[in-house]
Amino acid sequence: MQKEIFICWILLNIVTFIFYGIDKWKAKHAKWRISEATLLILAAIGGSIGAILGMYTFRHKTQHLKFKYGVPAIILLQGTLLVYFLLH
Repeated sequence: MQKEIFICWILLNIVTFIFYGIDKWKAKHAKWRISEATLLILAAIGGSIGAILGMYTFRHKTQHLKFKYGVPAIILLQGTLLVYFLLH
């Protein structure tokens, strides 16, 4: 069971990373965009590592305060919860 959860987490982070890249491409080409809410929700449900990697790889949303501070805050919260559940 833990192996499957880990694989799902990896896939979620890959998908989140790809979404950030797609949204950056769409921004540069004046196309319909992925909503900020969707990008943040992907980070919040477990894709925070993919989100931060996507932000800095594609230089996307790095100046938006809710992303600049929100995604790292989500990572800290998720890391804290992970440590808590691993220890209890």
